[in-house]
Amino acid sequence: MVYRLMVGLAAVGVEHVLMMPAASGLYDSLERTLRAASSAGERRPLPRLELVEMTVRHAASDTVEALAAMERRGVAVVVVLGGDGTNRIVARHSDADLPLCALSTGTNNAFPEMREATVAGMAAGLVARRRIGEEALRREKILRVDVNGEMNKDCALVDVAVNSERFVGARALWRPREISEVVVSSARPDAVGLSSIAGLLEPTVQDGLHIRLVPPEVARTVLTVPLAPGLVVPVGVEEVNRLEPGEAVALAPGAGSIALDGEREIEVGPSDEIEVRLDPNGPLTIDIEEAMRQAARRGLLNGTLP
Repeated sequence: MVYRLMVGLAAVGVEHVLMMPAASGLYDSLERTLRAASSAGERRPLPRLELVEMTVRHAASDTVEALAAMERRGVAVVVVLGGDGTNRIVARHSDADLPLCALSTGTNNAFPEMREATVAGMAAGLVARRRIGEEALRREKILRVDVNGEMNKDCALVDVAVNSERFVGARALWRPREISEVVVSSARPDAVGLSSIAGLLEPTVQDGLHIRLVPPEVARTVLTVPLAPGLVVPVGVEEVNRLEPGEAVALAPGAGSIALDGEREIEVGPSDEIEVRLDPNGPLTIDIEEAMRQAARRGLLNGTLP
C-alpha cells in the first residue's frame, strides 16, 4: 500500500517523502520493492524515501513523535494509514491547517476512507505541490471531551460513548447493553460501529446526535445494528437529540468509562463531570474524489507526466 502511494506521489512530481519507522520489517520490504522498481526503469523515478529518526516504542506516543518531527521539517501533507484510533491521535496533535490524507487499513473504521492508495497518492501529491488548493479540502467535525472542567481532555472523530465497564484494558466495545449514551459527530447509515446507530435513526442529518440507549426489551425503538464486522445486534433507543456545531452536552454521571471512536480510553466515577462538545473546526482532510475531479477539469494530468 505504501509502495502504491509512492507511485501515485511520483506521478504528480513529488520528490521527497518522510516516513515514520515501521515494525515487522515493513520498511525493509518496502526498500527492496523500491530498489527493484528503480532498477526495472520505472516511467518516473519514485520519491526519495527518508525515515524519521526516532526510537520506536510501539505505543501511541510514536505517532505523536513522528508527527511532530514531520511538522518541524515543514511537510505539506500527512498521509495516515490506520484506523479511527490512529487518525484520532493525529487529529488531536497535528497543526489544524496541515492537510491529512486518511486511508483506512482495517475493517471497522468510520473516519478514514477505503481508497486505492495509488489514486490517493496522486491526490495528496497535487495538494502538496499546490496544484490543487482549498477546493479539494474539507474541515471535519470533532468531538471535544472535557473532564471536570479540564478543557479538551481528549477528542473523538466519530463517536463518544458511556460504558458501564470501568476498566479500559479490553478497549473495544462489543456489548450494547453496557452502553448508555452515545454522541456522534455525524450519522452514517452505511458505517459499522456506533455511528451506524445514528445513521439508522437520522440518515440525512448533517449535525451531531446525542443518543440515550436502554435494553431492547424496554426501549421505545429497537434497531438492528452492525456493531462490528460480523456482529449484528439489537440496540434499544430511548431518546435522540440533535447537537449543533459548537453545542455541548453533559453526560449522565456514573461509574464506568468513556469510549472514544469505539475504544475505552477514560475511566470515570460517579462524581466526575463529563461534557462533550461538537467542534466544527476539526482536522483538515483531503477529499480524494474532489481532488481528482479538479485535476481532470484543469487538465493537470493531460499529456506527459509533470
